[in-house]
Amino acid sequence: MVKLKPIKLSSYKQDPTEKLTSTEMGKLWASYMGNSMAKCILLYYLQHVKDEDIKTLVENALTLSEDFLKTTKDIFTKENIPIPKGFSEEDVNLEAPRLFQDEFYVHYLKYTSKAGMSIYNVAIPLVYRKDVKEFFRYCMEATLDLMEQTNEILMHKGLIMKPPLIPIPEKVQFVHQDFLNGYFGHVRPLHALEITHLYDIIESNTTSKALIHAFAQVVKDEKIRKLFEKGEDITTKSIENNMKKLYEENLPSPSFHNDLVTSSTFSPFSDKLMLFHKLDMFTLKIRALGNALAVDGRRDIGLTYSKALLRNASFVHEASSIMIEKGWFEQIPTAPDRKK
Repeated sequence: MVKLKPIKLSSYKQDPTEKLTSTEMGKLWASYMGNSMAKCILLYYLQHVKDEDIKTLVENALTLSEDFLKTTKDIFTKENIPIPKGFSEEDVNLEAPRLFQDEFYVHYLKYTSKAGMSIYNVAIPLVYRKDVKEFFRYCMEATLDLMEQTNEILMHKGLIMKPPLIPIPEKVQFVHQDFLNGYFGHVRPLHALEITHLYDIIESNTTSKALIHAFAQVVKDEKIRKLFEKGEDITTKSIENNMKKLYEENLPSPSFHNDLVTSSTFSPFSDKLMLFHKLDMFTLKIRALGNALAVDGRRDIGLTYSKALLRNASFVHEASSIMIEKGWFEQIPTAPDRKK
């Protein structure tokens, strides 16, 4: 591999005594909230997992979450920043019966690894203080290692299939006027990046669908239950619409995971944790749809994504409103209110 030539510069902006920027503070806050939630969920998973390989994977994920939490807390303490309340033992019941089969934990960890990397890959180009920069680089590398273990288990145990194969091009070509067609005239086959994002969105949504189905099954608050049922309908519609695009080209897609949810109606998690988790997952879907739109060329696919964006944004708005109504929505650090 090629090594970059060193550039010997120093900057006071990298000094660990320099004040945290808004980006550094915000991304550390998001990391703390996500990992405090993950710790509760992974501790519960470990109460029931039987498969030794999957158990080791969950233990590794828990170790990372605890490590990330400690480092974030240390930085906040050093800077006299209030430690977020986040989630704790009061948000999880480790005595609750099994809600998921072992195989679901692997799909779940792939989904949440994507979520973690979406925080870290945005943070890394925008952080300058040396200790924070090194922390996020470590988070990204460790999460990539966990993702590699997750994919190895998924493939080895036959729990997932690789994205579809397509032919190798015979020569370099340039597109024609019909490249953007989606409804009328000649509609070209999907290109590789369109297939990539259709597959990725389906893969993530099948995990999201199983999780929200389980949450709707055990949540205590009736208003939140109805929102979860709405969220499952939104997710199902997205999966079906995207699967249809692949099926029309005789391409396979990931399968559903609802069969990995047990019939238990005893909740292992607080309503607050479950609602926050689904709010977070639906915001991740919006980011994924934005990434897909950026490389899409066909008008029919673009319209499908645009409609999905609106539906997901509607869920996020309703979930946020309930979180605020119940006093569960923690305030992220903000700029000063100069109007006051």
